[in-house]
Amino acid sequence: MYLECMSLQSINEPAAPSRLALWQLGFRPFFLAAGLFGVISVAVWMALYLFGRTPPVTAGALGWHAHEMIYGYAMAVVAGFLLTAVRNWTGRPTVTGWPLMLLALAWLAARILAFGGPLWLMAAADLLFQAGVLVAIVRPVVAVRQWTQAGILSKVLLLLVFNAVFYLGAGGWLADGVRWGIYSGLYLLIALILVMGRRVIPFFIERGIGGNVTVRNDSRVDIAGIALFVIYWLMDLLYPKGWPMALVAAALFALHLLRLVWWHKSGIWSRPLLWVLWLAYAWIVAGFGLRAVAAVAGINPLLALHALSYGGLGMMTLGMMARVSLGHTGRNIHEGSRWLGPMFGLLFAGAVARVLLPIVMPEHYRLLIGVSQGLWMAAFALFVILYAPMLLRPRIDGQPG
Repeated sequence: MYLECMSLQSINEPAAPSRLALWQLGFRPFFLAAGLFGVISVAVWMALYLFGRTPPVTAGALGWHAHEMIYGYAMAVVAGFLLTAVRNWTGRPTVTGWPLMLLALAWLAARILAFGGPLWLMAAADLLFQAGVLVAIVRPVVAVRQWTQAGILSKVLLLLVFNAVFYLGAGGWLADGVRWGIYSGLYLLIALILVMGRRVIPFFIERGIGGNVTVRNDSRVDIAGIALFVIYWLMDLLYPKGWPMALVAAALFALHLLRLVWWHKSGIWSRPLLWVLWLAYAWIVAGFGLRAVAAVAGINPLLALHALSYGGLGMMTLGMMARVSLGHTGRNIHEGSRWLGPMFGLLFAGAVARVLLPIVMPEHYRLLIGVSQGLWMAAFALFVILYAPMLLRPRIDGQPG
């Protein structure tokens, strides 16, 4: 149910035959695209931010960077994950072959059109991609009446809506549309992590460590966390400063810190595919804490934002891509490559450079951003090197998909 694979083969074993398998299942093209775009888009951002290059990009350099990391990189991960997971949850097929290729081409067209293409055409390609993914995951869920997935589907629908809001703002048709689209997109992705994390992280820890390990959860914490996060999202859009925002952020910090403590087991530290998810969640907790301080003190709120995005979203998506790719190519997720730890470590170090070091070294802020950009690119380059061969080739156990 949770994308596990019990094959006894490992990531280091001989590669499968060279037949192309890229269009066999959604995680393959979209995880590869996300990995490549994770390198390319941040290289472009480095050229824009550090070296003053001025290629024509939609909504200006900062708007382009924020939009593309949310609706370009992260949406590719979401598409790959859900097109694969929904098939497992429902037992019904999701798109493969030519339909999957067309979805990927729509995603790619939007990324290319950001560089000087007509805004309406970029918007059309981007929204068509998201609408196609939504239809592809809704159909099997509706077919088996699996209404428990409604919360996840609604978040994917809202991501489509707020991407449209971004484009209305970028085109000058909706005041503050760019900001609403970017912030809402990020918070919807964090909401997906909070919901999916509650489902899978305890499960992965219990299965990964083995023995009689039991990970605690509490439905009251779950409900309070969802309600408070909706308030947090709305307040950050409308009333981002002052004590009310600080109190809501502090409450979220306390609730999710409690969950993080419950989920911690010493056995995770010998398994990179476990500790990367736990640390990603820890960055989200840190983001809430920093936002509480920023609302009433002099800390830059962008540090809290990047704790959520670079640390939380970045580490969670990289960790899940690594895990899902192993399981769905017939490899043993408990015997990953020795390079997984360094790959995740590079991204964690980048988050430290982007979020924590500027607090104590504000005079080096620009340099630290450059360091964080370099570490992000190194982590995703390593992902592409490790995972591109297995994403392109058939499963090594001979099973379909």
